[in-house]
Amino acid sequence: MTDSAPDGWRMPSSPLRGSVRLSGRLWPTLRDAPADAEAISHKLMVRAGLVRQLASGLYSFLPFGLRSLERIIRIIREEMDRIGAQELLLPVMHPAEIWEATGRYGLDEQFRLQDRGGRAMVLGMTHEEIITWHAARELRSYRDLPQSWYQFQTKLRDEPRPKSGILRVREFIMKDSYSMDRDVAGLEASYAAHAGAYSRIFDRAGLVWYMVESDVGMMGGMGAHEYMAPSTAGEDTIARSPGGAYAANVELAVSVAGEPDFGDAPAAPEPFDTPGIGTIDELAAFTGLSPRMLAKSVVVVTDDGTPVLALVRGEHTLHEKKLAHVVGRHRPAQPDEIREWFGASPGSLGPVGVEGVRIVADPTIARGHHVTGANRDGVHLRGVVLGRDFQAEVADIREVLEGEGCPVSGEPLILEPVIEIGNIFKLGTKYSGPLGATYLDQEGREQPIVMGSYGIGPARVLAAAIEQGNDEAGIVWPKALAPFDVHMVLVGDAGSPQGEYAERLFTELTGLGLEVLLDDRAGTKPGEKFVEAELLGCPVRVTIGKRTLPDGPLEVQVRRGRERRDVPLDGAAAAIRELWDSL
Repeated sequence: MTDSAPDGWRMPSSPLRGSVRLSGRLWPTLRDAPADAEAISHKLMVRAGLVRQLASGLYSFLPFGLRSLERIIRIIREEMDRIGAQELLLPVMHPAEIWEATGRYGLDEQFRLQDRGGRAMVLGMTHEEIITWHAARELRSYRDLPQSWYQFQTKLRDEPRPKSGILRVREFIMKDSYSMDRDVAGLEASYAAHAGAYSRIFDRAGLVWYMVESDVGMMGGMGAHEYMAPSTAGEDTIARSPGGAYAANVELAVSVAGEPDFGDAPAAPEPFDTPGIGTIDELAAFTGLSPRMLAKSVVVVTDDGTPVLALVRGEHTLHEKKLAHVVGRHRPAQPDEIREWFGASPGSLGPVGVEGVRIVADPTIARGHHVTGANRDGVHLRGVVLGRDFQAEVADIREVLEGEGCPVSGEPLILEPVIEIGNIFKLGTKYSGPLGATYLDQEGREQPIVMGSYGIGPARVLAAAIEQGNDEAGIVWPKALAPFDVHMVLVGDAGSPQGEYAERLFTELTGLGLEVLLDDRAGTKPGEKFVEAELLGCPVRVTIGKRTLPDGPLEVQVRRGRERRDVPLDGAAAAIRELWDSL
C-alpha cells in the first residue's frame, strides 16, 4: 500500500453533516425525457438525475433521489415510532409452505423459485404471512398484546404491465406495519392510531391527499381504506363529494343516480321491432328515450361455468370488480355461448323468459320500468319490470358517474384520478387462524390474535409530490422531501473571493440546520447550473457571483413561483433560514 495517489486523482469532498459540495459527485441530468415516459414524475425523475431504469419495472435510485427517499422514510419512521410501533426487519425470501397455509401461494404476481435442496420458496410481495408466523411463536398471553411491528423492506411483484416510472414497478421499498390485538375493539384502536399517523405523514410530506373506502382485494379481511393523492397520472379513480363528506375508490363507490320520468308501466312487456340496433346509443336514438330508461345486458361466465346476465341502466357501465364480489371470478361470454343460452345475439338480450341463467341487476333497474332485449334478434321489449316480469338478485354492480348525488350529502360527486400512496386493512383473523397465531386470555382460553396491516410506498409518495409540484422548468418539491433545503450556485472559481464567501455561507447555513448543495463545479457554464437547479427543484436557490461582493445583495430565489428576493450580506445565513422556515 502507498499513501500517494496519481496526479489528478481526487474524490469528492466529504459531506458536512447533511450538506455536500457538488464537484466530483454523481448527478447525471438529461435535457430530454425518455421516449417512453408518459407520467410527469417519470420524466422529471429521470431528467433530474434521481433514478435510472435497469429493466422494465426495475429502477435504481441515484444519490440525490436516494436523499429524497430517505427524507420520506425518516418522516414515516418518526410517526410510526410516535404511536408505539416497533421496527424490525423480515426476510425477502420465504418458505412457500407458509403461503400455502393461507391459500395465497401461486398468486399471479408472485415470484417463485426453488433453493438448491428443491424446497419451494417465494420472494415476498408482502409480509402478512411472515409477521403472523412470528407472532404465533412470540405472543403467548393477553399480557403480550397489543403489539405493532413495522419494517422498511424490499417487495417484489411480477407486475404484468410496469409503467409510469416508479409508480408501477416490480421491485420497491415499502413500509409495512402490522398490529396484533386481543379483539376487534383493540383492532379498531390500532387502526385509528395508524390512520392518525398516516394523516400526519402525508401532511408533513406536503401532499394533497384523501382517505377513501376501498376494496380489501387480495389482502382480505374486514375492511380497508386507501390514501390517495390526486394526479392526472393516477392509475386509480375515486369518487368524492366537494365538501369532504364522502370519498371512496370507484371499486366501492356508490351514488344516488338521477331518476327519469318513467310514466305508467304497461300491463305487460310490449315487443317492438328494432332492426339493426346493437348498442345502447343506437337504441336511445331509435326510441327517443333517455338511456336511463334502457337496460344494458352483459353476459359473463363464472369459473364454475355458470352463465350470468348482469343488468345495469343504459347510461351506466358494469364494474367488473363489483360483479366479482357477487358472482366470483368470471370471464366474458363467447358469442356461441350467448346464442345457446339466449337464442339471440348481443344487442337483443334481456332477462324476460330466460332459464338456466343467473341474473344480477343493479338497484337502479329495480325502480321503474325499462326497455330490454327480447332475446330475438332485432326485437326489444318496453315496460319490463323487475319482480313482475323477471326475478333477479339485486346488487350494486355499476360504476358511479360524475355528477351523481353523494350518498351522504347529496352533493354532485367528483371523479378524480389518483395515485395510491398508502393503505390500511382490518385483517381480523384471516392470517392468524390458518397460521395458528393465538394467545391465552384471562380465563386461560385460547383466542386468535386479531390483526391489522398498514402499508406506505415511500417512492410513490415522491412521485405523487412531483406530480403535484412541477412547472415547465422542472420539479417544485415540498420542502420536507427535497433532496436539499438550499441549492447554492457559485458563479466563478472555488478559489475566487465569491468562492471563499460561498464556502463560509455553506458552513453557516449548515450550522443553522439546513442541508445545502453547493454547486462549485469548475468549467460548467452559469446558465447550465441555473437550468439544472430549477430542474432539481430545491425550495431555495442562492446565487453567488462577482456582483455579490463586496456589498451585496445576495440573490435568492424561492423555487415555487420562482420569486426573486434580495438578501443583505450581513446576516444572510439567518435571513435565508428564516425564509426557508416561512415556506
